[in-house]
Amino acid sequence: MTFSIVARSADAQLFGVALASSSPAVAARCAHARAGVGAVATQNVTDPSLGPHMLQALHRGATARSAVDDSVRATPFGAYRQLLAVGREHPPAVHSGAHCLGIVGAATGTHAAAAGNLLAGPDVPRAMLGAFDAAGGHLGERLLQALRAAVAHGGEAGPIRSAGLLIVREVSWPIVDLRVDWTDADPVAVLAAIWDRYAPQIDDYVRRAVDPVRAPGFGVPGNP
Repeated sequence: MTFSIVARSADAQLFGVALASSSPAVAARCAHARAGVGAVATQNVTDPSLGPHMLQALHRGATARSAVDDSVRATPFGAYRQLLAVGREHPPAVHSGAHCLGIVGAATGTHAAAAGNLLAGPDVPRAMLGAFDAAGGHLGERLLQALRAAVAHGGEAGPIRSAGLLIVREVSWPIVDLRVDWTDADPVAVLAAIWDRYAPQIDDYVRRAVDPVRAPGFGVPGNP
């Protein structure tokens, strides 16, 4: 009941996850990333603890394939899980357990991997990956293009209700953590509208955290 993409920028400075689901608040359970390490997604019958487990393996130097396989071995319920991972180097990786729901699909490329379950068709992840590879601009925009492509190719078998976008950079906290936890409208379109408002301010928020003396003001009374 989820489709997602994990990706890194070509220089491995940014890592991100974008995803959508018929379930509420999908990003709260399924999206995980760590600056300088990688990005992972835990979906289908979700076990959020596998996200930090994969990230810790990547931090120790494991490849994405090894991080995913190790996490599957670490749980007795690997057949119910769908996992995606991308690290600083080496190809991304996906695991789709035998008990994943409905139509299942996955696609991996040089810097990204996409996968889903309960899909409208098995080609949805391939369409996501193609849209990501073809898009330019910020990693966030490229990830959103992947979600848009999924929707255009049918997305899930039923309506999607939540979506999220998580991106990390050199600081210890996400530079982007945008969520649509529930809507009867198109959550990907709502998420894209939030991104359009937030994206121009990303660097300003980072500067305010790192060096508020040199950071731009907010343009409000008391802080012009």
